Amino acid sequence: MKVTFWGVRGSLPNPLSPDQVRSKIAAVVQRIRPSDLESARTRELFLSGLPPALFGTVGGNTTCLEVRTDDGNIIILDGGTGLRDLGVSLEKKRDPLREFSLFFTHFHWDHLQGIPFFGPAWVKGNLLVFASPFPSVERIIREQMKPPYFPVTMDAMPATLRFVYLRGESVRIGGAEVRWKRMNHPGGSFAYKITENNKSVIFATDSEVTDREFQQREENRSFFEAADILILDSQYTLEESFTKFDYGHTSYTMAVNLAVEWKVKMLVLFHHEPRYDDRKLFGIRRSAQWHGEQLGSRGLEILTAQEGLELTP
Repeated sequence: MKVTFWGVRGSLPNPLSPDQVRSKIAAVVQRIRPSDLESARTRELFLSGLPPALFGTVGGNTTCLEVRTDDGNIIILDGGTGLRDLGVSLEKKRDPLREFSLFFTHFHWDHLQGIPFFGPAWVKGNLLVFASPFPSVERIIREQMKPPYFPVTMDAMPATLRFVYLRGESVRIGGAEVRWKRMNHPGGSFAYKITENNKSVIFATDSEVTDREFQQREENRSFFEAADILILDSQYTLEESFTKFDYGHTSYTMAVNLAVEWKVKMLVLFHHEPRYDDRKLFGIRRSAQWHGEQLGSRGLEILTAQEGLELTP
C-alpha cells in the first residue's frame, strides 16, 4: 500500500505568491558560497542542505490523497483541487487503471473542487465510484456541478458514474478493508481507515479532536490503536484552537496527544491553515516533534503533509 498526497491545504487553495517565490530565491542566494558552485556535486550538496521551507513548498491544493493498494487498486480520499493533478499524473504515466473509488469525508467546497477537472471522468469506459456514509451522496455531488455553479453537469462525463451510500462498518476494495468513523466537524465528517496486509492508514481530516477520541472505548481502540500512519487535521496552533472552539479543526498539540495516546507509529500533520506559509508550517512540525518528546514518545515520527509526498506503511 502506498499513499501519495495531491492536496494538503484546508479551506481554500493557497498557491505561492510572486513575493513568496522571490523571498525564497533571495534567501537561497544569500546562503551560497563560492565553494558551493565548484562542481555538480557541491551544488547538489548545497541544495540538499537547504531547509525544507526554502527548497520546495507544501503546496497550495486542497484535500486529495491517493492510496494505491498492493493488488493495484486505487482509493482516492476526497476530491479537492489536488484531484486534478492526480488525473494529470495518471495520464502522463499512461496508467492502465480504469476503475477509481473516491471516498469523501464530507462535502465542503475544498473537498469537491477538483471533481469537474479529474481527467479519468472524461474517458469513456472508465468507472468512477463516489462513496460516502452520507445518505444523500449522489444528490450532493451532482448538485455542486451544474449551472450556475458550473457550466456543465456530471451527465456530460463519458465515464460510468456510480454513487454508493456506505452502510454498516466497512467495505472491501480488492484485498484492502476500508472502515469509517464519524468525527466532530460542522455538518459531520468521517475518518477512514484502510487496512491491507496488516498495515493501516487513517485519514482524519476536518476533525476537531476532543476528549471523546481519548476515551478507552473499544470503538476508539480498534480504530486508532497502533495505526501505522495517522493523517490528522492539525490546522491550528494550541492558542488558536482556544479561540476557534467548535470550528471543526484540531491543533497540532492535540494531534500529537492523540497519536501518543494510541501508540501511532507515524503522524502526518494535515489540512494546513491557508494563512500559514512554508516557514510557519515546517516550524509547527518542529514544535510538534518537541511536544511528542516531552510526552515521552521519542518513537513517534511526525511529518508535514506536502504535495508529492509518498509514504508506505
